[in-house]
Formats: sequence, structure tokens, C-alpha cells
Amino acid sequence: MVDRRTFLSALTGGLLATPLTAEAQPAGKVYRIGYLTSGFKEVPGSNPGLAPFSQSLRELGYVEGRNVTLEIRYAEGRTERFPALAAELANLKVDVLVAVSTPGALAAKQATSTIPIVMVSVGEPVEVKLVDSLAHPGGNVTGLSLIAPQLAAKRLDLLKQALPKLLRVTVLWNSANQGMKARFQETQGGAQLLGVTLHSVTIQSPDDFDPLFAAMTRDRPESLLVLADTVTVANRQRTVEFAAKNRVPAIYEARTFVDSGGLMSYGVDFADHYRRTAIYVDKILKGTKPADLPVELPTKFEFVINLKTAKALGLTIPQSLLQRADQVIE
Repeated sequence: MVDRRTFLSALTGGLLATPLTAEAQPAGKVYRIGYLTSGFKEVPGSNPGLAPFSQSLRELGYVEGRNVTLEIRYAEGRTERFPALAAELANLKVDVLVAVSTPGALAAKQATSTIPIVMVSVGEPVEVKLVDSLAHPGGNVTGLSLIAPQLAAKRLDLLKQALPKLLRVTVLWNSANQGMKARFQETQGGAQLLGVTLHSVTIQSPDDFDPLFAAMTRDRPESLLVLADTVTVANRQRTVEFAAKNRVPAIYEARTFVDSGGLMSYGVDFADHYRRTAIYVDKILKGTKPADLPVELPTKFEFVINLKTAKALGLTIPQSLLQRADQVIE
């Protein structure tokens, strides 16, 4: 059994050190890459990982229309669509299948036991039985996990620094996503350390947001923490608008919420996360088996503050917090 700290240290000297440099691809070969995403085809910003993934592929020598074809399937924020879409990509016999999120990766694994699968933005891949272990995935699945338990307490601490009198945080998360349960438990642990009370509110589909926000409007939360997954990210605009309308300070796991008008976020640098995904695809297309590629843990994180939103909420963000931010949106 390899503990996460030891494993990550070893991994840093291996796969993480792989440079993004192009190598010659076999002449005449056109690879077919399946890409299963929770986003919407026609909604700008709903697939924030696709651009950095595609750019990284180009840097590695894969040019769409020349030596690679991307077969993209969109679940449009509904996890129940993943199985059919994954089966569709498996029937196309793609050379490798990139699956976004825990539900997406689980659907991909159910659809095929032979096509290599690169998971991305997955919470606890061992716990949900996507892989045998982080160091030795086994089977046909490998990729990148979001395991970073230290972030939960840090996120709450940042919120508390912005709101020094904070006592209670409402946590919005998708209880139908197996990968989110561990993240909520990590948040509970962080709350205990900081002496903050958590109130859990859950959704399982896009249809749950309106009744939930109606109830929260009647009983306005002191603050809000939103855990990022397929459903919450796809419906981030509704969540950000609820927080703004009801003047609820909120912190999010992913910066895409802040780009959409949210107050602040602290979490994995998803642009880097998706760029790294292309390295796995490249290695697999060059013959490495998924079972031989250790699962990678995040090493880059970002803290983003939307000062315009803070002003609209009547909040004064401490200068010490602004100085720590990787980006301040004004």
C-alpha cells in the first residue's frame, strides 16, 4: 500500500516531469480520440477543459484534421446521459477515450474493457473502483484525479478570512455523484478544524436547482460553498445569479464559477489539469498500457477573486487576501 504523500513525491519525478514537446507521429496514421464531457456543445464556457486539452495535443504533434480526429459527446449537465454516449464512443472503436468526471469515467468503464480510458476531474478513483490503486491502476483506466484533501480546510479558511464573523457555511453538492461524497466529508473535517458549522444541501439533477433555491431564498444562508462536478458546473450561472440576487457570499471549487460572476474560488488549476490529460493520451497512442501509467494527483492550484462581485455584495476583501490571489478580476 503506497500512501498518497509518498506516491505523489515519486510521481513528481516521473510522469509529472514529462515535457510538452512534439514528437513525430507515424506517417499516414489518423488517430481517433473520444472525448466524453458533461458540458454543452452550444454554450460558451461549458467545456473549459477542452481548449487546453486540444492545445496540449497540438503541442505534442497531434493536429485535428491531419493526424487526429476528436469525437466529442456532450452530456449537457445530465449524468444519466453518460452511459449511452460512452457506448456510442465505444462502438466507434476510438483509439482512446477521454472521460470527464467520475460519472463519465464510470460510464466509459462500463462501456468498454478494451479501449484505453483516460479519466479526468475524477474524485476518488480507487474508492469508486475505477482503478485498483493510484500507483498501479490495472485494467484499461488511468488518468488524473482531483484528490487533494488539504484543499477543503484551506477553502473554508479563505472564506473565513473574507468574512471574519463567519459561523455557518451552506455546502451545495451533488449527492448522486459517488466522487463527491469523499469531498464533502473532507469539507466536514475542515469545518471542525476551523470551528465552522456546515449545513448540507444536495442536488442530483438540473431539475433540483429551482426548488432548492426557492427554499434557500426563504431561509437565506450566511455563506455558500459549492463543490464542483458535472451538474453544479453545468448550472453554475443559476447558482451565481442566486448568490448575487440574495447577497450570499460564496466560494467555489472551480474558477469557472468566478469567471461567470462568482465571488471567489480556490481549487485545482483545471487548465493545467486538462493539459496534463493530453500527455496520457500521447503515451497511450505510442503504446503504453493504461495499467502501467500511475494516476496523477494535482500539483497546481489557483485562488481567484472577483472584486466586482465583492463590491456588489458590499464586501471589503482584506488586502492580505487580495495579495495571495493568483488573479483578481476587477
